[in-house]
Amino acid sequence: MVDTESQDSHAAPAEPQSRHVIYCGVCSLPPEYCEFGGTVKKCQDWLQKTQSEMYDRLWSDDALAAATSALSVDARKRAEKDAHKKALKAEAAEAKHAQTIASSKVLIKRVERNKRKYVTAVSGLEAFGLDNKKLAKELGKKFATGSSVSKLPSGGEEIVVQGDVSDEIEEFLLDKYDVIPEDNIELIEDKKKKKDIGAGG
Repeated sequence: MVDTESQDSHAAPAEPQSRHVIYCGVCSLPPEYCEFGGTVKKCQDWLQKTQSEMYDRLWSDDALAAATSALSVDARKRAEKDAHKKALKAEAAEAKHAQTIASSKVLIKRVERNKRKYVTAVSGLEAFGLDNKKLAKELGKKFATGSSVSKLPSGGEEIVVQGDVSDEIEEFLLDKYDVIPEDNIELIEDKKKKKDIGAGG
């Protein structure tokens, strides 16, 4: 008896099995856990488009029926109620986020500093989840000029780029960051009042 036990204890350990884990393209959790994030509907749409077999396994009517069949009637009602609450909460959060984006503006302002010397100030980017410091570096590289981030008196930050590049910055933002709708970008010219020279000659 002792011999067989000692033989068993020296058996080779099982070979570890590698597993390929899929992560959701929306919330970055494994799809089995998407329901705990705040974007269930978007996660389901993504899964259906990219991993249809997995979607059927997790979210098809049969899969949902099988998951709830083991529950008592009360537990099933509670689960449905919870799922409904979660869905409403997620929808409200998404709607709020969409509303914030819809009402947010990116202001690109051309500011005259001295005679014929301009800087371009960009503010409002943080509402779209963009990082001002990273963007300031990108803009500095793109236009081969100085670019820095400064605090605004009203709160928030703005990127100040040397030179009159407001149109180019608008084009750059629209090309690279599709989170910003074109209608949400406003170009402002901060002109110093000039006397009309040669008028009424």
